[in-house]
Amino acid sequence: MTVPESQTMQELAYGIVKELVDYPEGVVVQQTVSDGGQTIVLTVRTAEGDMGKVIGKQGRNAQALRTILEAIAAKHKHRVVMEIAEDGSRGRRYGR
Repeated sequence: MTVPESQTMQELAYGIVKELVDYPEGVVVQQTVSDGGQTIVLTVRTAEGDMGKVIGKQGRNAQALRTILEAIAAKHKHRVVMEIAEDGSRGRRYGR
């Protein structure tokens, strides 16, 4: 996956998450690349109290967002991992 494509995934995640939360100004999506460029890790950070909105009931929102990101990554024969973190905490994987 080229850099513009991975940036598009980061921007997509940001756009969706900011629409789900009460405090969109608190949303930050950080991206790192691992496994020699084969895996993109997106860490979604939210304002305090908004993490539950991103995760959704039984992880449904997180699962849906992951499914979209994974479909895009699979098209380019890559992997994507999305972690969700509240401000000041380490990212965790929810919804799987």
